[in-house]
Amino acid sequence: MTESLLLFAIAIALAWPLGLYLARVMRGAPMRGDAVFGVIEKPIYALLGVRPQRGMSWRGYALAFLASNLVVGLLAWFVFMTQAWLPFNPDGIPNLRWDTALHTMVSFLTNTNQQHYSGQAQLSYLSQMTGIVGLQVVTPMMGLALVVATLRALLGGRAIARSSDALPASDAIGHAMPEPTMARQGGLPSQPEHGVDVGNYWADVVRPTVRFLLPLCLLWTLLLSWQGVPSTLSAGAVATPIDATAGMNEQKIPVGPVAAMVAIKQLGSNGGGWYGPNSSVPLENPTPLSNFIELLGIVLIPMSVVFMVGTFIGRRRFTALVFGCMLAMSALSTTASLWSEGHSASSASAALMEGKEVRLGVDASALWSSVTTQVNNGSVNAMHDSLAPLTGAVAMVNMLVNAIWGGVGCGLQQFIVYLLLSVFLAGLMTGRTPELFGRKIEAGEVRLLALLVLLQPLVLLGFTAVTLALPQFTGNSNPGFHGISQVFYEYTSAFANNGSGFEGLGDATYWWNLTCALVLALGRYPALIVPLIVAARMAGKRHAPESAGSLKIETPTFALTLIAVVLVLTVLQFMPALVLGPIADHLSTAGAAALPSITSQSLAVS
Repeated sequence: MTESLLLFAIAIALAWPLGLYLARVMRGAPMRGDAVFGVIEKPIYALLGVRPQRGMSWRGYALAFLASNLVVGLLAWFVFMTQAWLPFNPDGIPNLRWDTALHTMVSFLTNTNQQHYSGQAQLSYLSQMTGIVGLQVVTPMMGLALVVATLRALLGGRAIARSSDALPASDAIGHAMPEPTMARQGGLPSQPEHGVDVGNYWADVVRPTVRFLLPLCLLWTLLLSWQGVPSTLSAGAVATPIDATAGMNEQKIPVGPVAAMVAIKQLGSNGGGWYGPNSSVPLENPTPLSNFIELLGIVLIPMSVVFMVGTFIGRRRFTALVFGCMLAMSALSTTASLWSEGHSASSASAALMEGKEVRLGVDASALWSSVTTQVNNGSVNAMHDSLAPLTGAVAMVNMLVNAIWGGVGCGLQQFIVYLLLSVFLAGLMTGRTPELFGRKIEAGEVRLLALLVLLQPLVLLGFTAVTLALPQFTGNSNPGFHGISQVFYEYTSAFANNGSGFEGLGDATYWWNLTCALVLALGRYPALIVPLIVAARMAGKRHAPESAGSLKIETPTFALTLIAVVLVLTVLQFMPALVLGPIADHLSTAGAAALPSITSQSLAVS
């Protein structure tokens, strides 16, 4: 518990100033580093052939997002399927099979990093550095760009979001000056031809990548290299096993530029590790301090995005609402995981120590499993298949919510979905017009949000049912209650763009690769684009100034209402699946653990 408190205290202390800085980056305000960063950014814009000052409607923004995903996805797929013939392959690793390459591409393109391969054995250095790390850098910033565009639309467009009235007093004067990304006439961004201006997609991706994410990654890479994480382009060393009965004459120790990948996998809510067992491998996570640094990296940027919001939209109390709700759900989740793993009835089973890294301990494993699923990170320092059943249930609920902290950008985007639904329901219950930031939420917007909410159970329960009904495709290592958990967890992780898994599952098959690739895409793109559409529809409506009759959302009462809506839409909606899987698994495991004690007591009495 001490480590948990220390983790969140340090994360909050660092995320607050980072969030203020990120708000300035995303507003395009003049900054002291413009001369330095401009040297990097201008050639990128020239290469892309775009004008960063040009405004976009939601359609243009969404199309740019989809087009960029298509291009970088195809390039990554090509690298994975031709890596045997490309440079930086000193270990002679062969090409990935087409379906594994497809799943890997979609997985990293959706900021999920679900791995149906073992990285150190099946990917070359070039594949790791370009197809993997490259996607790990750009995809979280794409999610951030979409949520920033949504916030602009909720306020009525970029012109209103940028106005001095929407800025803190300390920024108002400086922001009135012409910016580097503005058009020269009038000092204003050029407007889109149709619809409200939600910003420029390319600028919203490039600026935070260059000015925010990459400097943090460099710092984290140095910290991890200091702790002993490998950082080399040389081939792995060859060692002679001490135990001659192992059946191996020699063993190759896989290394590579691991530290850089671990830095971005943690900071970018990615999760996919250099090694198959991820951060449970001593080479990827060698010390208790490296374990803490990697844990801190998981939550740092998602928290920073939350602190960015208030400054970005000029409503500090709105940050308090978002942060308070997320922190309350995070505290509940973390406490439940620590209790379940260390003190629940099933935690006494000796079988649960299989798959745990004893040098880190049970509490560190439980804390990581909770944090990595609160954020859609998915990295692990213990095998989730070996968690206590109720700890696995907590991880599943975290991913079903997918907005406790969530991924970079996409977590806040999912929170906005819950927020809009909560405003609509609270308005109906109190007899007030449902509106957010002075704009009404009407039937058309609610229909779009309802489709998004219904998509989750249709996909998760549908694919889980079909897979369990076809044992030749299931591939689970336990056909009982735990087997249900394995299948449901895999699809839940894919849809939540988390990437962790119950690794007793034989998922390197055509069925799992192709179905999970589809689920990955369904969990990513509608969740990012539909809220943008809803916000753009609201931006086209007449703005009504807030009055005494307006619904107050920045209050503890509304925060509790919002959390209740989240629980109804996730926990209660999936309760049958949770009962059949982890809860039944807990009862059977606890019963098996208690049976020897009961038997011995009966013999003593007799």
